[in-house]
Amino acid sequence: MTITDDHLTANYARFGVEFVRGEGTRLWDAEGNEYLDFLAGISVSNVGHCHPAVVAAIQAQAARLIHVGNLYYTEPMLALAGRLARGSLGDGTKVFLTNSGAEAVEAAIKCARKAKQGGDVVSLHRGFHGRTYGALSATPQESKQAPFAPMVPGFRAVEPTAAAIRATVDDRTAALILEPVQGESGVWVLGDDVLLAAREACDAHGAALIFDEVQCGLGRTGTRWHFEQTPVVPDLLTTAKGLGGGLPIGALLAGPAYAEVFAPGDHGSTFPGGPVICAAAHAVLDVVGDEALLARVRSTGERLRAQLAELPGVGEVRGAGLMNAFDLVDGGAPDVVRRALLEERLVLNATGPATVRLLPPLVVTDAEVDEALARLQRLL
Repeated sequence: MTITDDHLTANYARFGVEFVRGEGTRLWDAEGNEYLDFLAGISVSNVGHCHPAVVAAIQAQAARLIHVGNLYYTEPMLALAGRLARGSLGDGTKVFLTNSGAEAVEAAIKCARKAKQGGDVVSLHRGFHGRTYGALSATPQESKQAPFAPMVPGFRAVEPTAAAIRATVDDRTAALILEPVQGESGVWVLGDDVLLAAREACDAHGAALIFDEVQCGLGRTGTRWHFEQTPVVPDLLTTAKGLGGGLPIGALLAGPAYAEVFAPGDHGSTFPGGPVICAAAHAVLDVVGDEALLARVRSTGERLRAQLAELPGVGEVRGAGLMNAFDLVDGGAPDVVRRALLEERLVLNATGPATVRLLPPLVVTDAEVDEALARLQRLL
């Protein structure tokens, strides 16, 4: 099949496959080939493709009301904000809805800087927070920043260690932003020592601690939020990706100390909080809030990591829950991912020359995990 993309800008290194249908952990291309999806739209389709409850919620709400704008209230918006606030950072938490993770990060940075009346933002190496200017300035990756320099001033990056954080966060710091599980750089789980140092440093200097859980939140690592597996509660939490079941949504969750920072006119957007997307998010939260599902995510992830480590040519295996990656001793991850797609109909992702990432839907079955491992075994 030949795909003509003459009218698309060249922002993405796309594979020559056109997907036309999805159900659960499966995708079908325009030629009728069936694929096993172990990427889930990069941790977006956490409840699987076209989950019946999500589809029904979208259809029902679209028939009633699609959009009114943020000068008014809708019931799905109010109810979603309440669910996110009550199930996250404690009493008094408030929610700012966005269209994406990058927008949630932008809102978090603005909230922290307004609260401190200025100040710089500290981020961690290997981190990724988005591609809008503020989020990109907090993403210390030269290849992503260099073409668009200069970055927004007032950002500093340090190594993801407790010592580096203690040495860097000071009275000038408005916020420290980090992913508790760093996804785009190859699934690096930050240790409790790093997170405790971050919490202590922010408390000592009056800075906001921002957890970017855009990829690792919403059940991906086996709890509703990854911070629930750590001894640390952040001040600000960003979420997106999996929240909409495939529709674009994000949110900034502002804990009690930061809940009243934003005033009318400080920040805004046209589409966030739309009733259709919020209806989809309610259906997603119904699924990922199931404790039995979350327990399965944890146990399935442990089994997957153990079996990945036994595959030929595999070095280090990292992850939490169903957010996992493995390094190939001899490199060649992009080629392995390409061959997995074209030869084994298995959807994966390379995060670097040697690293393959796996983000299957949280509803993946044991049989499907075994199937994916068998396909990888044949490839490697």
